[in-house]
Amino acid sequence: MALLKVKFNQKKRVKLAQGLWLMNWFSVFAGILVFSMGLFLKIELRKRSEVMDNSESHFVPNSLILMGILSCAFNGFAGKICYDSLDPAKFAKWKPLLKPYLALCFFFNILLFFVALICFLMRGSLESTLAQGLKNGMKFYRDTDTPGRCFMKKTIDMLQIEFKCCGNSGYKDWFEIQWISNRYLDFSSKEVKDRIKSNVDGRYLVDGVPFSCCNPS
Repeated sequence: MALLKVKFNQKKRVKLAQGLWLMNWFSVFAGILVFSMGLFLKIELRKRSEVMDNSESHFVPNSLILMGILSCAFNGFAGKICYDSLDPAKFAKWKPLLKPYLALCFFFNILLFFVALICFLMRGSLESTLAQGLKNGMKFYRDTDTPGRCFMKKTIDMLQIEFKCCGNSGYKDWFEIQWISNRYLDFSSKEVKDRIKSNVDGRYLVDGVPFSCCNPS
């Protein structure tokens, strides 16, 4: 039994096929945009991997990339069917595949919805991962001579300059860690000795921040 059965003449069928063809190609461009967003996010995460927590996940960018590729494939294939539908002879070969294809598209849209929902919910997880990783990375800011950490200073400096920020939650974060390397301290100085002795962990803490915190304007 047909539900909302509608009859079209040849002219209306052509208009419908043209409209659906256009919509599918708009969806292909949307898929390219989603793919590009996922690729951009993955590149940005890799660029900042040194200040990301070890539990950092690439689920979000990988999901965007996968959904973008699938969206381009599904909608490109649908566009091909719509284009061939303009010719009754070509449409005949696609007709048996329409119902399975529509069912597949239905499940794909459900999957797309849930992936989008999960990506949105994982936004907080990514933020906390970056916050924890940056907090840990700040502790190694001074270790410019330590293998594996020698680029941490440059990475954090570039982050603070690029995003015009200071510390993790604020500039006072730098007051709680020794960010000045021991190689630059004059241990014969009374001030340096007193400051180190006044700290239970023997760290040289100052109420100052790295140069990258300063606003050049």
